[in-house]
Amino acid sequence: MTVWKTSRRNFFAHKGRMALSAVAVLLSVAFVCGTLVFTDTMNTTFDKLFAVTSADVTVSPRSPEDNDRLPGNGKPVTLPASVVEQVGKATGVKDAEGAVNSMSVTVVDSHNKNMGSTTGAPTIAGNWTKNELRSMEITSGHAPRGPTEVMVDADTADKHDLKIGDELRTIAATGDINAKISGIATFKVTNPGAAIVYFDTVTAQTKLLGRPDVFSLISVTAESGVTDAQLKRDVATALGDTSAYKLQTQKEAADANKDSMGSFLDVMKYAMLGFAGIAFLVGIFLIVNTFSMLVAQRTREIGLMRAIGSSRKQVNRSVLIEALFLGIVGSVLGVGAGVGLAVGLMKLMGAMGMDLSTKDLTVAWTTPVVGLALGIVVTVVAAYIPARRAGKISPMAALRDAGTPADGRAGRVRAAIGLVLTLAGGAALLAATRADKSSEGSLFLGAGVVLTLIGFIVIGPLLAGFVVRVLSALMLRMFGPVGRLAERNALRNPRRTGATGAALMIGLALVACLSVVGSSMVASATEELDKSVGADFIVQPSGGNPTLLVDQAVKSLESVPDIEHLTGYKVVGAGLTAPDGTTENKALAAVDPTYQEDVRRETVAGKLADAYDKDAMSVGDTYATKHHLKVGDRLTVAFKGGETAKLRLAAITSDDVNIDKGAMYINIATAAQYVPADSLPENMMMFAKAEDGKEKEAYAALKDALVKYPQYEVKNQADFKQQLKDQIGQLLNIVYGLLALAIIVAVLGVVNTLALSVVERTREIGLMRAIGLSRRQLRRMIRLESVVIAVFGALLGLGLGMGWGTAAQKLLALEGLGVLEIPWPTILTVFVASAFVGLFAALVPAFRAGRMNVLNAIATD
Repeated sequence: MTVWKTSRRNFFAHKGRMALSAVAVLLSVAFVCGTLVFTDTMNTTFDKLFAVTSADVTVSPRSPEDNDRLPGNGKPVTLPASVVEQVGKATGVKDAEGAVNSMSVTVVDSHNKNMGSTTGAPTIAGNWTKNELRSMEITSGHAPRGPTEVMVDADTADKHDLKIGDELRTIAATGDINAKISGIATFKVTNPGAAIVYFDTVTAQTKLLGRPDVFSLISVTAESGVTDAQLKRDVATALGDTSAYKLQTQKEAADANKDSMGSFLDVMKYAMLGFAGIAFLVGIFLIVNTFSMLVAQRTREIGLMRAIGSSRKQVNRSVLIEALFLGIVGSVLGVGAGVGLAVGLMKLMGAMGMDLSTKDLTVAWTTPVVGLALGIVVTVVAAYIPARRAGKISPMAALRDAGTPADGRAGRVRAAIGLVLTLAGGAALLAATRADKSSEGSLFLGAGVVLTLIGFIVIGPLLAGFVVRVLSALMLRMFGPVGRLAERNALRNPRRTGATGAALMIGLALVACLSVVGSSMVASATEELDKSVGADFIVQPSGGNPTLLVDQAVKSLESVPDIEHLTGYKVVGAGLTAPDGTTENKALAAVDPTYQEDVRRETVAGKLADAYDKDAMSVGDTYATKHHLKVGDRLTVAFKGGETAKLRLAAITSDDVNIDKGAMYINIATAAQYVPADSLPENMMMFAKAEDGKEKEAYAALKDALVKYPQYEVKNQADFKQQLKDQIGQLLNIVYGLLALAIIVAVLGVVNTLALSVVERTREIGLMRAIGLSRRQLRRMIRLESVVIAVFGALLGLGLGMGWGTAAQKLLALEGLGVLEIPWPTILTVFVASAFVGLFAALVPAFRAGRMNVLNAIATD
């Protein structure tokens, strides 16, 4: 009980000093809990949506595309309309209705503005059925009654200011549908962002599916008292042979949809939790520093406790209980902040186009438990070493001045361990750069990153003694005696300086590493484009739009003047059987012969031009080596949705590329010979070459030809390079934003270290003020000390990160990204910014030091 009371009093006596450490715990726990609440809420939203939109039993065609996911021809797979009547006669069926559903559409308004989502959510077109009433209700107007009417969902109408009477154009593979809005339907549950349009059944069949006697699926409703499982069995009995169909209960359909969505949510969740882990790691340094300094400042107090009978275990336990208090307070506040963070993320996603309602806010019981457990355990574990050090304080310490650091020099054993770990990590990174396979090299890279990081943390105090002296000579000596005082303060306790710098080092090392990798990827891809791409223009879906190039858009492109040639690029699925009897599902690139001019590929055998002959093809050298192929061999190709052919191997291309790596080429004419026209895929993209001297005119003409099709975009090589740079830049910005949490915690560590250092040096500061040091000089001294510590951490982090990034780029070179580029502007900007971080971190401690009463400070014991 005495230990408990002592710990509680000490905690509240130093609550100001604990505040920043509590904020570090709060931020880390908030990030973890916010991530869990946000992803759980997204899961709840989609679970509700999938549950209410699924019929009691759904009958859909069993399609090979369910497995290979290759691009199709833009037309949904269908089943005969006669099956609806057959299913409707099954026992236990109350109602069976055919449904049309297509996601290969684009909807534009009268100004050709795309009405689709900007977040990657699909645009869905279909027919209005009774099953839609499960999830939606018409809140304005009426359902479509003919080919000139269409109904939209309320969320899309709100986002784009649509109203009844406005005209929409739906662009499908079978043609355009022009119709006016007749009604608006509102979701009964949250719609995360999909844009939905409804037509009458006949129009949907004819315009979306291309035939009036087919449906996409059948929605089956059970009679009262009939379970979904029983209904599924009855429907299967009525159908007899179900090999061509897929039957799913409401739960099975919802689970299938959840599985496809769950993988994306899991990746996002674990990525965000990874950054939270980095913040926790940085927070550990802050907590260790805080308790180390508190123990050092209370040396005399602890010595007196030992003198009057307190045991080592009691002192140790007392410090750990204080850490427990800190962990509980920070974690409880962090759980609450995490819920607020989740709501903020939901609002942010809403602004970007993905609607998530706070009504679906999901806080599972595991979320606060995980947050509290992590926060408390991490805090107590971080405080263990300072607590153990406190337990070793002897009663004789009561006779010494409080705050005298007992660890002014880094121990030789620690330095030796740090050097061994750093050298081992460096050797692992070197091995990664010399690896012949990326899988082997990635293991060395991972080991090298971990070992060098731990090694730099352990060896930090030794490095601090050397690096700070060098930095002081360059930065501090010009400030005269004040600069020298700042240098000596930073060197006074190298272990503390090393730990403070290490917290900042971790975040900046990751920033530097990712910057090197990102810049190298852009430089490598740019070099590859310059070397391999001969086309002047590339036409492809914009913004990750999943739609293929519809025939009407292709015809517009074919009429463009000043074009030397236009090349189509289709992806055809096939079962490929090599002469050794091995069969694999492959995606063949069906292209026009001019493609060899648009994208230059080196061959290791044969001539690529011969691969575009009738009944000929090419393969990559990786596949050829695996199956011992040579030019002239015959491969059996079973085209998906078509016939089986024997194709002659005319060329083997080098896979030492990034563009079309591993591609197998055939002529579009060859694909058309064996795949029926209604099954032949649409163009995935197209390439164009302008006539000599007509590049500008051709560029403008291509853009004009696609004005009516905003889902596609034309890019010249400069545009393509800029897009690549922007995409990688956006990804890096997201990562930097997540790493900002760790850097904020590191800044708090610098603030806390300085604040506690000022308290520890209260008497010293009073004496310096008494002998003539002005308040301005005192504040400058503390600011300079902070700046040199921050710059020390930045140097270690940036150096370490560039080493990691260089090793990572060597591995990427095995995948064709062979250019190493150090982004010096970014590195220098981060380095300079770290000095301002140090300056900012010192503002409050320097201000408080300057306000000290000189006599009171001298009298402090």
